[in-house]
Amino acid sequence: MKINHALAVALSALSAGLLISCVKPADDNKAPEVDSQKVAQDSAASTSAAEKDSSGDKITAVDISAETEKTYLTHVANDIVIPAYADAAKQSDLLHDLAQKHCQQAPVSGDELQALRDQWLVLAQAWAGAEMINFGPATASMSNLYINYYPDERGLVHSGVADLIAANPKLTAEQLANESAIVQGVPGLEEALYANDSLDAAQCAYVMSASSALSTRLKDIEQNWQQNATNLLAIDKTADSDQGLNQWFNSLLSLVETMKSNAIDQPLGLTGKAKGHLPAATAEQSRAIINAKLATLNEVMTDPVLTAILGSNNENEVADNLSTALADATTLLAQMPEDLGAADKATQQELYDHLTTITRIIKRQLIPTLGIRVGFNSTDGD
Repeated sequence: MKINHALAVALSALSAGLLISCVKPADDNKAPEVDSQKVAQDSAASTSAAEKDSSGDKITAVDISAETEKTYLTHVANDIVIPAYADAAKQSDLLHDLAQKHCQQAPVSGDELQALRDQWLVLAQAWAGAEMINFGPATASMSNLYINYYPDERGLVHSGVADLIAANPKLTAEQLANESAIVQGVPGLEEALYANDSLDAAQCAYVMSASSALSTRLKDIEQNWQQNATNLLAIDKTADSDQGLNQWFNSLLSLVETMKSNAIDQPLGLTGKAKGHLPAATAEQSRAIINAKLATLNEVMTDPVLTAILGSNNENEVADNLSTALADATTLLAQMPEDLGAADKATQQELYDHLTTITRIIKRQLIPTLGIRVGFNSTDGD
């Protein structure tokens, strides 16, 4: 079942709530054009020396030299961004290898199917962490939709994957790469692995092809970053602007805002009518996905290189506030069921409130302390 590309992109845009152009994901290593997630640059990147947080206390921006900023952004590229994509690609490779091993003789069920599911969850968590990088080749080429078609508010993945497998029982990775985003990536693999008690030969072919195509896409993004990190994070422009710093921290803010809205509020119907579904809903593993995002955010926000920058002006209180808020949210999450939809409303609301606190600290304390501004891609209404 091959879905017309224009239709697929339109459906992707409707489901994600984005206005996106109809283009095929890039598979070369050219530096991508500026994408729609790009935050305001120089004209909006500077801020006054004194901002006020929610308590009314003045926040003094730290003095970050061009060389310090360059060192930090280089660290972000080499030690955070590129390894995040590399890990996701590695986990997809491992799923592919495992599928090849267990699918030699279908049907696959029992412990072998569980092993595939367990590896899928590791992969899904790896990508959940990589979604902090909300700019660059993944979003410019729309590969992020092909990797994780979410939120799937119309439930298209369920029927799309089943129809594709029925129509193409010997599907190859090359054939799948030309199909719609709806039937690819992490959600497609989840549907195949968790919606069935066992995998027949056709379903096995899909899992092998989908994991292989996903690995290729992730490796292309990783390689693009390896070759174009200087341009993507404006590392060579730190003497003239805070473009890279601004883009990076607004991307982290976007991770929390999107998680709070699309993965918690909307599917649980906390502030309005429920729509869409929790992440990893078919696998009933939404807690693991949210936890992976919080763990990634905690790692980045407590990074020694960043805390050293904040500490240069005795502003470690900001890092401490963030660390405490992230720890509180993580502790609460650990007490909730694997399927967050099974938690009581009061606990769901408490998690939502914790995420609101994290958002406010990033917006009103961290970003002003770094001397940058919240970009126009901010969607949270706190």
